[in-house]
Amino acid sequence: MGDASYGIEPTALNRFAVEISDSVALGIQLAVVVGGGNIFRGLAAAASGMDRATADYCGMLATVMNALALHQALTALGLRSRIYSGVPMPLVCRPYQREEALSDLNSGHVVIFAGGTGNPYFTTDTAAALRAAEMGCDAILKATSVDGIYSANPKTDAMAKRFDRLTYTDVLTLKLEVMDAAAIAIARDNNIPIVVFSLLLPGNIFKLFQGEIRATVVSGC
Repeated sequence: MGDASYGIEPTALNRFAVEISDSVALGIQLAVVVGGGNIFRGLAAAASGMDRATADYCGMLATVMNALALHQALTALGLRSRIYSGVPMPLVCRPYQREEALSDLNSGHVVIFAGGTGNPYFTTDTAAALRAAEMGCDAILKATSVDGIYSANPKTDAMAKRFDRLTYTDVLTLKLEVMDAAAIAIARDNNIPIVVFSLLLPGNIFKLFQGEIRATVVSGC
């Protein structure tokens, strides 16, 4: 969305694609899980009276639109990428199939996961944790609008405390809403660290892999 109030902003999209390309050049395998909040927010629609399942399906379709845009931006840079959707729509992308996605990841593709889990009542965070476990990922990188996890919203609470490291139990016990409980549980049960960082500063995706930015790490200890 970039600085726009809605939709896909080309400058932001291209920046993300370049940073992903630069990261891949380091030899890193990347699977990208895209959300759809810049187009449609299922929870907000449900809160306004729309049936929750219908609202979630609308949100899943929005993630496919974002995935198509990211795929095109990566292709324009010469990267190989492939979209897998939890909601089958074979005319525009491949239905999610674990073995095929693993094969693409291991062959150097940037694998883009869209459509959430394919089921309503699950967030994009849960989809990210689930796909990370299925792909055998070393870490889950949670891109947000702040530079880590805080005790409260730092944009509205000047006294909010920032954490450098937390355990999965800390996140659940303190009710830190960086990811939903289901996503935290999947990461914990599969011992996958979660790295929370800001996506707003240019270059942060690439800099993250070089250890040059502030982030919060959630792990078992």
